[in-house]
Amino acid sequence: MTNPAQWGLFAWQAGWVFTLHSLNMMAKPDGAGAELTRLALEKQKAFSDGWFAAGRAAMQGADPAAVMAAAARPAQRRVSANLRALRRKG
Repeated sequence: MTNPAQWGLFAWQAGWVFTLHSLNMMAKPDGAGAELTRLALEKQKAFSDGWFAAGRAAMQGADPAAVMAAAARPAQRRVSANLRALRRKG
């Protein structure tokens, strides 16, 4: 993810995912605790995966842009998957 437009799209998608999850939890507050826990664990896993991917890329001698892209890839995948799932929910 070296193109600035990709970072913009990622930020836009992340904002929408946050907004749609928030609206869903306001509409169904009885399941909000479990949903918040699931979302927190999902973000922790994406962060850890990105941390290790960046470390691997750096140890292999990748350039800084490739290291940054490797670090962001797991979070980007989760955000895209969440957005697709939320769109299907309607």
